[in-house]
Amino acid sequence: MTPEVAARLEKLHIQWTLNEKGFALFHRGDLAVMSSFSNGRFTAGSTGMMTENGLSYLVWRDGKPVLAAHGGNEIAATPEQLEEMQRFSTDVKKALELSE
Repeated sequence: MTPEVAARLEKLHIQWTLNEKGFALFHRGDLAVMSSFSNGRFTAGSTGMMTENGLSYLVWRDGKPVLAAHGGNEIAATPEQLEEMQRFSTDVKKALELSE
């Protein structure tokens, strides 16, 4: 990771861990995104949110946002959660200089 990317992540209050297998975990509060890293570039992963059911990912059911966790546990996503996840995803992409 370049110092410039690390500085952008820090400015956006995004913490990160890069492992030797080529994956990075980015997180802020109860939000997280796993990303792969190869050839000096990151790829965007799916944004998840920690819930009482564990790490849950945003899915759409009948046009409504739902937070789905492993094991089939689902809860309706609030407008605030949806906005927070979208903002975090945008911030990670911006920090990593990934196109939307």
